Amino acid sequence: MRPFNDSVIYFAVVDRFHNGHAGNDAGCNPDSCDPTHTDWFKYWGGDLSGVAQKLDYLKELGCSALWLTPIFDQIDGLVDVEGRGMAGYHGYWAKDFKRLDEHLAGSHEDVRVFASENTVVDRLVRSMRDLDMKLVLDIVCNHSSPSQRVDTGGRPTKGEIYDDGKLLTSYDDDKLGWYHRNGGVHDWNNKGQVETAELAGLADFNESKIGYRNYIKDAMRLWLDKGVDAFRVDTVKHMPQWFWQEFVSDMVFHKPDLFIFGEWFQGGCYDGLSVNFANKSGMGMLDFALQRGLEECLAKNNGQGFELVENVFKQDHLFDDCRHLVTFIDNHDMPRFMSAGASERRVDMALALILTCRGTPCIYYGTEQYLHNDTNGGADPYNRPMMEKWDTATPAFRLVKRLAALRRENPAIQRGSHRQKYLSPDAYAYTRVYRGSCCLTVFNRGPETRLTLEKIELPDGIYKDLLSDRAVTVRDGRIENLAMGRDSVFVAAYRAPVREKGAMEITFVLNGFRTEYGQHVKVIGNCPELGGWDLEKGFRLEYINENMWLGNIAMPESAGKPIVYKFVVEKDGDGVLYENRPAHSRLLPGEGFMELQHRWA
Repeated sequence: MRPFNDSVIYFAVVDRFHNGHAGNDAGCNPDSCDPTHTDWFKYWGGDLSGVAQKLDYLKELGCSALWLTPIFDQIDGLVDVEGRGMAGYHGYWAKDFKRLDEHLAGSHEDVRVFASENTVVDRLVRSMRDLDMKLVLDIVCNHSSPSQRVDTGGRPTKGEIYDDGKLLTSYDDDKLGWYHRNGGVHDWNNKGQVETAELAGLADFNESKIGYRNYIKDAMRLWLDKGVDAFRVDTVKHMPQWFWQEFVSDMVFHKPDLFIFGEWFQGGCYDGLSVNFANKSGMGMLDFALQRGLEECLAKNNGQGFELVENVFKQDHLFDDCRHLVTFIDNHDMPRFMSAGASERRVDMALALILTCRGTPCIYYGTEQYLHNDTNGGADPYNRPMMEKWDTATPAFRLVKRLAALRRENPAIQRGSHRQKYLSPDAYAYTRVYRGSCCLTVFNRGPETRLTLEKIELPDGIYKDLLSDRAVTVRDGRIENLAMGRDSVFVAAYRAPVREKGAMEITFVLNGFRTEYGQHVKVIGNCPELGGWDLEKGFRLEYINENMWLGNIAMPESAGKPIVYKFVVEKDGDGVLYENRPAHSRLLPGEGFMELQHRWA
């Protein structure tokens, strides 16, 4: 699985983004649509044509990946929610995973999305390829749909599932046994109940049935063949880990460079179950722990401030690969950052942090426009307003544009180690460092102050703040009296000369060896790039954290050939420790990228 660390993901609720084709607004049920945009439980008209029309805007923003809410065919009726009728505008109540929802289509023919190669999905994918953008599709494997309020056919409709228009089963006539029947979740500490009971009345799939597993995996392979580059997976903690291991293995086998990340709601480094899932499932994770730290620090003004943020980074060693975490400041399941109490300046600060830290940053649609609606505290559905403006001159837009470009260019941000340089509740500084490249980010949420920073890995010289163009001097690893106004950010960076890239590159990752001071890790092997088993010529990895060493290397002479290799630990003047196992072996592709991750043996 290839992480998206050089990318910035933009997350759009399709129905609330942009209406590019008004003719599809009503769908199959006119009662499900509200063109006045006053009924927050109805469709408002956003569609895939609208998304395609705004790709240039997203490209200018600096986003190179676009995450869309599920676009599968949704139930047509309304569902009773809080005494009101809710439509499936959000995309999480699918009835046919092999069809496109009609509200998002460009024509009636588009609904049978796999019957043609010129649907609105194909056109969107081609346009994204032209802009070098990746498509992330939100998928749901845990459940289908709840009971609908009205069904003109007079039959129960909960959990109806179709295969390209052919009815397969439903909750009330479950001849295939595809659904659990365990009622709702009553004990959230009961793992079995969380995995097999219903979430909010949604018909819960029985993943032990091979027929269901084959259906859902076949559908997702079809979407991958359409051009989807990554999956965001909904409600992963509500299905057993063995299912996800099987699902991820099959998907990555079908598309080896696929990136998958899951939503373990409110999980993160302080939740042992979600950490175990991140390390064992084969997929990345949304970083809820960092989101909570940022919200407490910058939106709610918690007295511990940036200490809450740094404490999250101190737990990175718990993950086998913290690069696979997807960072965010808010999303469609929680109040937006400004609704939680942040000012526009504080939004900018939060964005700067996720754009310069480990993982892959994800920006919720409209954040760059400070979009928010504070009705009912900004909770669902008021966190999903219609996108209102497309101003490319807001401070947030300019900040994202500059730091997204920096992220693409600087390997220290993409894959380096995190090194705290200053920490107090109000002020915070850290560097990201990788093979001579460095990025320094400094924050101040308190009154104007001056900071002296030491042991900065930037080479001596004069650096411009990438957000304000003011200049600072680094001398002997020190920056003295750095003036930081209230709610301000400073970013300076250096990119070391990069060795020539090849047509085939490998990233080696080693977990599970806690090195001591003076120790370092190398990869040696039978190929010239790894020294031909000569320890002196082996490829040295970079220390990321106490559980992770990493390095990427071009393989020009060994591309398309088999190699064998082994990890070794050297300590200056104190001998060599070899892995206690036979050498690893791999057949390298002729071109492209391969990631080889191992645990010390």
